[in-house]
Amino acid sequence: MTRFLLLGGTTEARHLAGAVAEQGLDAVYSYAGRTGAPAAQPLPTRVGGFGGVAGLAAYLRAENITHVVDATHPFAARISANAVAACRQTGTALCAFERAPWRAGPGDRWTHVPDIAGAVAALPAAPARIFLAIGRQNLADFAARPAHHYLLRLVDAPDAPLPLSRAEAVIARGPFTEAQDRTLLAARRIALVVAKNAGGDGARAKLDAARALGLPVILIDRPAVPQRPVVDDVAAVMGWLGHAPSA
Repeated sequence: MTRFLLLGGTTEARHLAGAVAEQGLDAVYSYAGRTGAPAAQPLPTRVGGFGGVAGLAAYLRAENITHVVDATHPFAARISANAVAACRQTGTALCAFERAPWRAGPGDRWTHVPDIAGAVAALPAAPARIFLAIGRQNLADFAARPAHHYLLRLVDAPDAPLPLSRAEAVIARGPFTEAQDRTLLAARRIALVVAKNAGGDGARAKLDAARALGLPVILIDRPAVPQRPVVDDVAAVMGWLGHAPSA
């Protein structure tokens, strides 16, 4: 009998959770716990880390998990690597449900960098107003460039002072439309956008808004993850689990 663990926190995971609930499959949805009030899911849910590879392997055994679907954020490299290692240790089937990365189109002014350090190094020398659309985990890295004014958009209000001396935070939960992001960028007089290449439709609005306003974008490439099977839609995941999606 199939019992699977859905490592979630993304739009893709939400769509898959809905399909799984409709089929009545035996599944557990796992949140990393990085936001204070994660969205409710139609599946039994757990919140928090597993304690590395050993902790995840122990969980898989204790809960009789037969399949793991990694639908975490493309930049959640650690949990993805841990999932590969734990599934190998336990003989658990693993599949990644991963959105395709963004590709530049006509009018886009993108500079690709390999990592956060590359993004910091690529910032202009002159002071600028920058939309730092990278979440909150790597903000401290940008403190090395204190001349800039940083606009942040966070899901939860920060519970400690921001590590940036010149920054303001907008507290909001997406997805956002291009019109909303165009208004935000224009109103805050943003000159440059820094973003992670998360891919998908839910977070693309800021890039479309930047194109419409003629703004340059520093786009951070995805981190490397150990090789694993990857699919990019709900139907493929359901098929991998041995269940056709509902018509």
